[in-house]
Amino acid sequence: MPIRLNLLAEAHAIEDLRRKDPVKRTAYIGILLTLLVLAWASVIQFKVIIVKNELAAVTAQMKQCTNDFVRVMDMQKQIAEMNGKLGALHALSTSRFLNGNLMDALQHTTVEDVQLTRLQVSQSYRFTAEVKPQTKGDRKVPGKPATVTEKTMLLLDGTDSSANPGEQVLRLKDVIAQYPYFKTSLDRAHAVAWKDSSSPQISPETGKSVVTFSLECRYPEVTR
Repeated sequence: MPIRLNLLAEAHAIEDLRRKDPVKRTAYIGILLTLLVLAWASVIQFKVIIVKNELAAVTAQMKQCTNDFVRVMDMQKQIAEMNGKLGALHALSTSRFLNGNLMDALQHTTVEDVQLTRLQVSQSYRFTAEVKPQTKGDRKVPGKPATVTEKTMLLLDGTDSSANPGEQVLRLKDVIAQYPYFKTSLDRAHAVAWKDSSSPQISPETGKSVVTFSLECRYPEVTR
């Protein structure tokens, strides 16, 4: 029986072992996994770029909304300041002292033998500074706006040449106090006060005995 010899058997065995080498197989698997990881990382990176672009767009919109909000708040603050000034002007126009009304009222408060020789209106103003809001601990203390307190006083000088000089001054005082304009406008506690008077003396103009006097009319303080 013939004996067959395969001179390449050893080479084939070595090739089979090389093909079945676990290290090489592991290397192939590692390369494949690396390629898969790189592909996945590329996808993730692409998604990150998309999300960053979306985030930038949303941030820009939020910034625009914030700017619009700041402008709206500034406009509301300006509107509130304008309304406050308009309110103050309205209060001033409706409650300010009018000399015309005073002169008209004095024409209806005349008394016989009494002549007014001088009229003086004095007005003084007291300014109160603004108190800014404060925070004390967890409690907020509201502020107060600046105010101006107006004090008005009317001084009437005149002469009484009646038969009994000085007697008509009391009547004039009562007439002024009861006239509607003065009754509603003057300070009730100190409406009309007899401030000063002189002794009877002879008037160089009429030759009659006269008394000079001063009446003081106080208006209530007005704070604006």
